Amino acid sequence: MNTFCNRGTMPDKGDPYRHHPRLRGKIISPETLRFRSLDLSDIDAQMRAQGLPDNWRRTDAERDACRKNTLQAHWGGDIWIFAYGSLMWDPAFHFSEVRRTHLSGYHRRFCLRSEVARGTPDCPGLMAGLDLGGTCNGLVFRVDADKLETESRFIWRREMLLGSYVPEFLTLTTKQGPVEAMAFVVNRDNPMLLPSLSLEETARRIAHAEGYLGPNIDYLENLAASFELLELEDEELFRLRDLARRFRAART
Repeated sequence: MNTFCNRGTMPDKGDPYRHHPRLRGKIISPETLRFRSLDLSDIDAQMRAQGLPDNWRRTDAERDACRKNTLQAHWGGDIWIFAYGSLMWDPAFHFSEVRRTHLSGYHRRFCLRSEVARGTPDCPGLMAGLDLGGTCNGLVFRVDADKLETESRFIWRREMLLGSYVPEFLTLTTKQGPVEAMAFVVNRDNPMLLPSLSLEETARRIAHAEGYLGPNIDYLENLAASFELLELEDEELFRLRDLARRFRAART
């Protein structure tokens, strides 16, 4: 029996949280997010004010071409989306099922320099990317076929605004069986991709950075909280959070 199911009851097959009821109320509803109706021209103006060039992001046409090319073999069916970072609590798309999952051959690494969302050019933050080697725990969300056209537009708007990631379909394991899911892997040609940093340097950068989405440490805190909620093991993640807290506290 799934440890997250209430004893004596059968999960509702139409309930997205049937495998993990503890997640109910912990994942932000897409309808409450300004992201889905956000005018990107407003962000463009903010970025120009910070000194970024006009081409700081991909154009709508570039993103849509990538989306159609990636999904061309998947129209007409449901798809799964792998979440290993902020997608775990803030996916910004509608889903019909969520499962805890494990991926072999890739690991989560705070390797992406953030000068927009969680930092600035003068004080950049760090975002997580999916890099080769090791293993990675997270969540996987199912998007129904009849919602794929609409929801995939928001997925690309959220994850593919910059050139940080490359979408790839990978095989993941879940307690309910294996799934092929789309994962956002680090783009090796991305100039914002950083070499390995020490845990201390990673924590220091996260503790000090803040962007238009808020303090970088909030991103780390939310990620660690998701792992605690799901009872997922990641000793390095929790050590990083504790270090970042200490560096943040030392600022005051």
